[in-house]
Amino acid sequence: MIEQLHPRILENKDWATLLFVLSFAIVAITKSTYETRFGEFSKLIFSDKYAKIYRDTSHLKGSFIVGLFLVQIVSYAFFIQLTMHTFGYAEKTDWLLFIQISTILLYFILGKYLIEKIVATSFNIDEFVELFNLQKVTYRSYIGLLILPVNAFLFYSDTISKNIPLVIIGVSLCISLYSYFISIKTYQNVIFGKLFYFILYLCALEIAPYYFIYYWITKGGAW
Repeated sequence: MIEQLHPRILENKDWATLLFVLSFAIVAITKSTYETRFGEFSKLIFSDKYAKIYRDTSHLKGSFIVGLFLVQIVSYAFFIQLTMHTFGYAEKTDWLLFIQISTILLYFILGKYLIEKIVATSFNIDEFVELFNLQKVTYRSYIGLLILPVNAFLFYSDTISKNIPLVIIGVSLCISLYSYFISIKTYQNVIFGKLFYFILYLCALEIAPYYFIYYWITKGGAW
């Protein structure tokens, strides 16, 4: 009896391996170049010392932040794609989808930043928004760094529990809320001096965009 042969489908994971290696290499280079700063950065969730030391807005365009920003984009894009795969909406090895997600993320973050700059100029709160953006980028990079090894583990796992992405999202939200608390605590004098503009800024540029994204995804219009 001749056994029935079935074609073996091989998933191409080389592109993901390359991105993971590059991301970890950027982290390693950043750590060795900015050893003291990276040490304080790694304790960000336990201490606000980093936020107090590196609060100059000139750091926003420094190589330390830029390097970790690139890692952040890769890490978030992988996490989104893995989450979609876990819930049956996409394949985790689809490199074209990864490019789409990372491109959307990049344009969303940079576009949001430019709009915030325009609004800040209109409200005359440029200095505060620059400081606030520095805090947000710092904590987003921290979250991206935390979930990067988790992404690598999940990507090469055959099965992923649906609870894992939900737990990661919950922890990320808690860290994000904590970052807002630290920002308000650090810049409370500036905030209370222009409280109305700050509330308007939060509603228009911090809450509304994410609400519309959530609405778009839950209505099935994302992909």
